[in-house]
Amino acid sequence: MRASLREKAIAVCDRKIAQKGDAVGLSFYAFFANKNNDPALLMEAATWWIETHQLDHFEKASKIKKMLQAQV
Repeated sequence: MRASLREKAIAVCDRKIAQKGDAVGLSFYAFFANKNNDPALLMEAATWWIETHQLDHFEKASKIKKMLQAQV
C-alpha cells in the first residue's frame, strides 16, 4: 500500500476512534468519499484489505491502525 493511502487510512482510524471509541468498526470504504473518483486507489485498498490480509468487511479501527503502522 502506498504511503499516502496508509497515512490517510491511519488518520481515518484516528478520527473514528476519537469519535466513537476504541471498539468502533470500519471497512476500507471509510478511507474514501462516497465517490469512486480514483478506482485504482480504491482497488489498492481493497486488495490490501481482502486479498492480502483476508479481513472481514468490518474490522476494529484500532486493529487496522496497528496493522497499517506495522507496515513501514
